[in-house]
Amino acid sequence: MLFKVKTNFFLVFLLLFVCQGAVYAQSDEKEGSNNFAMYTKSGDFALLEKARKFSDNAYKDHRDSIAYKNNLLRALVYSSLAVADSNRKLKYTKDPIDEAKYALSKLNDDQLNYENEAQIIYIYRKLSNAYLILGKRALNNNKLEDAFKNFKEVDTFDKSGINVKHNLSVLSSRLDKPQEAVNYYEEYLKTLNKIQPDNFLILADLYSKAGNPNKQLSTLLDGLDAFPKNKDILFQAINIYADNGSYDAVIPLINLAHELDPENIKLNYLAGYAYEITGNRKLAAQYYETVIKLDDNNYNGNYELGLLFLREYMNDTTKEESYQLAEKYLLKANEIDPNSVNALKSLAVLYEKSADTIQYERVKNQLNQNTFN
Repeated sequence: MLFKVKTNFFLVFLLLFVCQGAVYAQSDEKEGSNNFAMYTKSGDFALLEKARKFSDNAYKDHRDSIAYKNNLLRALVYSSLAVADSNRKLKYTKDPIDEAKYALSKLNDDQLNYENEAQIIYIYRKLSNAYLILGKRALNNNKLEDAFKNFKEVDTFDKSGINVKHNLSVLSSRLDKPQEAVNYYEEYLKTLNKIQPDNFLILADLYSKAGNPNKQLSTLLDGLDAFPKNKDILFQAINIYADNGSYDAVIPLINLAHELDPENIKLNYLAGYAYEITGNRKLAAQYYETVIKLDDNNYNGNYELGLLFLREYMNDTTKEESYQLAEKYLLKANEIDPNSVNALKSLAVLYEKSADTIQYERVKNQLNQNTFN
C-alpha cells in the first residue's frame, strides 16, 4: 500500500515536472516572439539578441525542436541575424543561415504554413538578402565560383530577383558555363517588361559562345523583326550570313543596311562581293566603284573591280575597254600595296592574255623579287 502511494506521488511529480518544462518552453517561445515583434518595429538589435536567447531556450529538447511555433520563431530570428549580423560579430554554433534553413525545413504543416504565410515570406526574403550580401562580397573579392554559388541561393529564395538572373548569366559566362549563361539570361528576359536591342545582341553572343550558331542567328533575326532599323543587329546578321557563304541571304539585308549607312566602306565592299558571287556583275561593279569613291586608296575595292574587268576581258579579248579598266584598277591595287602577290598575279594573267610581253616580263620579275625578299 505504501509502495503504491509512493508510486503515485512519483508519477504526479513527474507529470508536474514535464508540464512545468512545457510551460517554460511555451513561455520562452512567447517571450521570444514578443521580442522579435518589437525588433521588427524598432530595428533595435538588442531585441533581436533577446529573441535569439529565448528561441534557443525553447529549442533545447527534442519535443520542443519539432514544435511548429518554435521552428517558425527560430527561422524568423536566425534569418534576421543572417542579415543584421552579416559580419558575424556574435558567436554561433552554426551559421545563422544554416540555422534558419534547418528550422525552415521543419515547417511542413501546409495549413499552418498558409496561416503564417507572411512570416514565411519574410524568412525567404531575409535568406535571399543574406546570400546576396555573401554573393556581392565574393564578387568584390573576385571569388567568382563563391559568388556564383551564393547568387544561385539568392535565386532559390527570391524568384523575383531580376538582377540576380542577370548576374548569374554574367558569372556563368565568366566561369565558362556557356549553356547556363544562356539559360539564366533567357529567364532574365522573361522578367523584363520590354526587351531592348542590346538584349538580343547579348543573347545572340551567348548562343555563339555556347556553340549554337543557329540560335544565334535566329535571335538576331527576331531582333530585326522587333527593331528593323537597328544597325548593330542588322550588321551582325549580315556578317554571320557572309561568314557562312550565304550570300543570297546577305543581299536583302545589305539593301536595308545600305539605306541606313550608305557611306560605310566595308558594307559597300561586302555588297559588291555578294552581288559578284550571286552573278550580278553590274551591281557588283557599282558597289566596288562606291568603295573607291569613298576611299580612292582602298586596296580591296580596286583589286576586286580590276578582277571583274579581267574576267570580262578573258571571256572576250576584243573588249578593249575591259582590258583598260582591268589594267587601271589592278595597277592601282599594286600601287597601294606593292607587296600584294594577288594583284601582280592578276596583272600577269592580263598581260599574258593580251600578249604584252614587255609588261608581262616586268610583272613576273616583280613577282620573283617579292617571292625571294
